[in-house]
Amino acid sequence: MSQHLQAALASRAVIDQALGILMGQNKSAADQAFEILRTISQNRNVKLRDVAAEVITAVSGQPPADAPRFS
Repeated sequence: MSQHLQAALASRAVIDQALGILMGQNKSAADQAFEILRTISQNRNVKLRDVAAEVITAVSGQPPADAPRFS
């Protein structure tokens, strides 16, 4: 159960980071940024976390960390 919780927290952190990037780039609200991620995920049939990781990697040049930094 602990591993599942850590994985969920890591996924949430990656998605939140990508949302922040999209909000800044598009000057949009969080719900609009989430809709962008969700649409890309559905159209490409790729998990939302993976789309978010691609956004982070494209902007930072590095993939997101696998584990939450606060663990």
